[in-house]
Amino acid sequence: MWSKDKIFSRSDIGSVAAEWRAQGRRVVFTNGCFDLLHLGHVDYLEKARHLGDALVVGLNTDVSVSCLKPGRPLQDETARARILASLLFVDAVVLFGEPTPLELIRQVRPDILVKGDDYAISGIVGHEFVLENGGQVLTVPLVAGYSTTRIVERIREQL
Repeated sequence: MWSKDKIFSRSDIGSVAAEWRAQGRRVVFTNGCFDLLHLGHVDYLEKARHLGDALVVGLNTDVSVSCLKPGRPLQDETARARILASLLFVDAVVLFGEPTPLELIRQVRPDILVKGDDYAISGIVGHEFVLENGGQVLTVPLVAGYSTTRIVERIREQL
């Protein structure tokens, strides 16, 4: 399967996730900017995937990243989506441009919603929806010392 085949439109992702659930697969959802993919991202996504049977990654569009993180993204959404989709443990990537992924979470209807352990369950966008629909909301441990911001800072220090 080509990485491009794992990038889905907003109009298709709900039916793809429903098909996976009909096959008895537990759908896991997470989201983020994933600018400059690093070990922390890979570890986090791999742990998230192992909580279920199919991992859907909601990816912030370029416009939404720039609203959250001035001066970013460093890589455009097409590159970030292709890089994420190339990971064996990522089953689907879908872009979202809203301030939060709540509408996307409602479309996907994940069995498991995941974020890093730097979040409290009550602070995870979509936690109420997932719990009300019989799903789980979990956090996974993050690898200390890895962040895109920190990598960018180290590069700037070297210039």
